[in-house]
Amino acid sequence: MANTEAALKEAVTTIEGALGAALVDYSSGMALGTVGGSKDLDLTVAAAGNTDVVRSKVRTMELLGLKDEIEDILITLGSQYHLIRLLKGRGNSGLFLYLALDKSRANLAMARHQLGKIESSLEV
Repeated sequence: MANTEAALKEAVTTIEGALGAALVDYSSGMALGTVGGSKDLDLTVAAAGNTDVVRSKVRTMELLGLKDEIEDILITLGSQYHLIRLLKGRGNSGLFLYLALDKSRANLAMARHQLGKIESSLEV
């Protein structure tokens, strides 16, 4: 089992094109840990902003009566992918992994696969 810092470091070092990663509590919008980022990618701001995205999708699913779980949410920009993966399992409710990728270097399918593996080894 990996702790938060180790899991986030694994994400940015093993996922091709990773620009930064964060573990976020979407009840508060706070980043519990961040790795990477840049002056153009403030992971604390991204964590707070993407919390609104997750809350909105959860609320929409409730309004629609959908009895399913969100695996991940993908936001595609001109030059980046932003991947939000909600954590499942005991004690992980209300948390998500956020991963920003350079679109020109990333393989989205592999990034999703590797982020799933990192999630399964994460111990919060």
